[in-house]
Amino acid sequence: MASRPQKLPTERAISAGGVVYRRGQNGLEVVLCGRNADGIWGLPKGTPSPGESLEEAAVREVTEETGLQVKIVAKIRAIEYWFARPQEGVRYHKFVHYYLMLPTGGSTADHDSEFDRVEWGPIEEALKTLSYKNEVAVVREALDLIEKGEAA
Repeated sequence: MASRPQKLPTERAISAGGVVYRRGQNGLEVVLCGRNADGIWGLPKGTPSPGESLEEAAVREVTEETGLQVKIVAKIRAIEYWFARPQEGVRYHKFVHYYLMLPTGGSTADHDSEFDRVEWGPIEEALKTLSYKNEVAVVREALDLIEKGEAA
């Protein structure tokens, strides 16, 4: 008889991040963050510090990871997904709260070391470049908010 794999205990994880956009020469542009090692392209996000609100965490994490100072103009939504870290003996149920943001200063050249590349690009190109379908859906919703005039 084959042994059943042991079920890992589940922990809840929360992050906050954003879709930073601007109106550029080629229309709407958004910021994407990329890693050379695994080829992943994603949206900036991170874990709130103790006592920090989701909005504060989103602004801080986006600023650290992109080098841009930002302001929130609308809540997009939260996504959720599962992942496991067997080496830690844990399975995670993660919730990521995304906000629509405008840059108020800074430069992508000043991003932290979490990503190798932080780049502005046309929103339609971003939809093809993002590595995760749930983040593509978030950017589509951000575009919808912008087009409906529900964002600044």
